[in-house]
Amino acid sequence: MPQSAAWSAGLTSGAYNRVMTFLDYRTAGESHGQALIVLIEGVPAGLALDEAFINDALRRRQGGFGRGGRQKIEKDEINILSGVRAGVSIGSPIAMQLANKDWRIDTASAVNRPRPGHADFAGAMKYETDDCRSILERASARETASRTAAGAVARLLLREMGVEVVGFVSSIGGVEASIDASATAEALGAQRDSSDVYCPDADASPRMIDAIKAAKRDKDTLGGIVEVRAFGMPPGVGSCMRWQDRLETRLMGAVGSIQAFKGVEIGLGFGCSRVPGSQVHDEMDFDPARVNESSLGFSRRSNRAGGIEGGMTNGMPVIVRAVMKPISTLLRGLDSVNLQTLSPERSDYERSDICAVPAASVVAEQVTAFELARSFLEKFGGDTMGEVRAAMNRYLSVHRDRLRD
Repeated sequence: MPQSAAWSAGLTSGAYNRVMTFLDYRTAGESHGQALIVLIEGVPAGLALDEAFINDALRRRQGGFGRGGRQKIEKDEINILSGVRAGVSIGSPIAMQLANKDWRIDTASAVNRPRPGHADFAGAMKYETDDCRSILERASARETASRTAAGAVARLLLREMGVEVVGFVSSIGGVEASIDASATAEALGAQRDSSDVYCPDADASPRMIDAIKAAKRDKDTLGGIVEVRAFGMPPGVGSCMRWQDRLETRLMGAVGSIQAFKGVEIGLGFGCSRVPGSQVHDEMDFDPARVNESSLGFSRRSNRAGGIEGGMTNGMPVIVRAVMKPISTLLRGLDSVNLQTLSPERSDYERSDICAVPAASVVAEQVTAFELARSFLEKFGGDTMGEVRAAMNRYLSVHRDRLRD
């Protein structure tokens, strides 16, 4: 096929979209398989891969009050297999491995009584089996360890560009936190890290813990709401030209894909339905003395848009909020059907958590960071970190020169 014809054919193929996506990752592995693998493509050369930083994100994902026995078995630490030389990315795909200590996929018992709310039943139908084991092994939230590692790499990249991403818990089981809308990334991170449920509100944290304890006594589970804020994103990242490239599309899809998540909103989100436009849209100001900041001197009197307008960042902190349902594995079980006998029985039990909302906030933090980094590199892409930085600085410099005239 002539080159021009091949290019034209590529325009209508799925391959074209993949080529246009500069930064991407894939995961492999099962909950009780030998290991989890993540392959990251598109990281520019010259990024220092701080293993301690990545492992810290993995440690936080394993923690949080309400977690179950599996976290006492595993100690997630990355083993970098490729794409890095002397601790620095070299531009080739980065492969990382997370070994599973609880490796028993071949000997693990069959699961014939699907847990309502889990992937068990739908997966058994899809793959024509009465044993849900193979489905739950991949559907398990254990997979999010891989996504956490990939997102931590993205956070390292964003941090090099002056962008900080912080995730935390804002509610558990109906206990609502009060979070300062003007809090800095540093303050939110410090307050979160001092809480066993990763909540920046010191008054709400003990009440959340009490709610989790009560759920455990009742052999039940609890869900909640997590929030991610990204500080320092310059305006104009994302796009309004293709729906696939709108930043809301990517953020909602990525965060909504986290296991047990059932809803995602940007900024005021669903609250926009309850108030008139005058209480939704963020009025603007300009301060020439702050033109050297990442916002270029523009500010808003509120941030109900969550830092995104028309699919693009507007210079305000990006705010993503999502709800995690209660985990579907209950100690007391739920009414189900045995897929072998078709008789009514209680659902099977797999070792699980009472509440994984704190851990989910860490995963949300990482997948949000990855999507922001993906859009960031499409705006300021280059083969090296130096090129990326130069592209961003040139972009900001053009605007600053114009605003000073």
